[in-house]
Amino acid sequence: MVKPAAQESARLGGKVRALRRRETLSQVQLAERLGISPSYLNLIESNRRPLPSALLIKLAQTFGVELSSFGTDEDARLVSDLMEVFSDPLFESHGLISTEVRELTATSPSAARAVLALYRAYQGARESADTLASQLSEGEDLSGIERSRLPSEEVHDLMQRQMNYFPELEAGAESLWKEAKLQGDELYVGLVRYLEKHHGVQVKVTRWGADNSNLRRYDPTLKLLTLSELLPTRSRKFQLAHQIGLFRMKSALQKISDDPRLTTPESKALARISLASYFAGAVLMPYAPFLQAARDERYDLDVMGRRFRVGFEQVCHRLTTLRRPGAEGIPFHMIRIDVAGNISKRFTASGIHFARFSGACPRWNVFAAFMTPGMIRIQHSRMPDGIAYFCLARTIHKDSGGYHAQQPVMAIGLGCQAQYAREMVYSDGVALEPEMATPVGVTCRLCERESCEQRALPSLRRPLHIDENVRGLSLYAMGNGARNVP
Repeated sequence: MVKPAAQESARLGGKVRALRRRETLSQVQLAERLGISPSYLNLIESNRRPLPSALLIKLAQTFGVELSSFGTDEDARLVSDLMEVFSDPLFESHGLISTEVRELTATSPSAARAVLALYRAYQGARESADTLASQLSEGEDLSGIERSRLPSEEVHDLMQRQMNYFPELEAGAESLWKEAKLQGDELYVGLVRYLEKHHGVQVKVTRWGADNSNLRRYDPTLKLLTLSELLPTRSRKFQLAHQIGLFRMKSALQKISDDPRLTTPESKALARISLASYFAGAVLMPYAPFLQAARDERYDLDVMGRRFRVGFEQVCHRLTTLRRPGAEGIPFHMIRIDVAGNISKRFTASGIHFARFSGACPRWNVFAAFMTPGMIRIQHSRMPDGIAYFCLARTIHKDSGGYHAQQPVMAIGLGCQAQYAREMVYSDGVALEPEMATPVGVTCRLCERESCEQRALPSLRRPLHIDENVRGLSLYAMGNGARNVP
């Protein structure tokens, strides 16, 4: 069995080789730059010698990369994404195992990312073909269905790479409080005053339906910002701060959204919108006071929401951004889903992995939240890798158009590794012993728990044989008519 230290060395050896090849350097040339012998460099790249910290720093300087690029979090996400890709029945006959996927990521990370991009393109083409077939039968317009990757996925990856923390936007929010002399009790009035004084923008609250049912609309010609009367006060403040972010932080938003991994104008525009929302959250919930409140109240979401006059989702989202060096909050993950299980928002700082190409595990408490609307549900869970998590979930209602409009209901899941659970008020009275944790997974195809009664798909681990004479609670659960063939 490979020990963790050896696995880490393997990852770094592959990274060194990949960087050297990217710069078209021979081992002799790179060894000369590093001041070591070619034979020693060969041992490092072959994973037979560890990479000392001093040499690691010199490598980062030589190749002009950040030390964080040698970290393992991105590798772990890449391995997880690739394992999910290879769980597609398309690859079932190839017999791929997790060790081979890890070796690919370690030795050829660029090739691994290329495989991931290729699968995304394939998936997009497959979805487009389905859409095309449907539209051909219905006689509808066929334009705009050739996209191979959703802009939302590219923006999500940008946020994840930054660990959902943008110091320039935090600094901009803090300077706004000082410059506009904002006060918590009169934040709405202060933001309206700032827009008028510094940007010449008037704010008007309009009746529902008077502006084509828009919740917020800015007219640059008239310099008029209209907000719908349906927005509660907390949402009006958020929209005001969002618009200020588009004005005040324009250069910062543009700089961040110029990331080359945002490949389309739509991705870049969506990134600017997401970043302006990040800024708005930082304005409504300033970093230092919000972090202090979280610690004082042991992350009581309702108390924090009332103190800062924001909604449940806003509090949860803001908690995922508390990553300031030296002043970090609990590393949370967050997910938002609808009743059909579609994931519209996800972020992870806890180490948990979310399904990107297939359905999520139905045993997550975020799905059970729909059965008890408005109530917080607690779950102590354990993933197949043995890591335990403490999670809570609750439904929310999105702002809508009145009695006759549909009332969109979504669920928010917020969680962290179980080692942080006692810092939260929700863990009071909860048994956190390992044997009490609920077994959960990422997605059925990747889950090792082959006897799960909620299994909806066969496990990728081994070929499946169905006994037609036996039927249990799940067709694919071991002992319920299914068994693996060695």
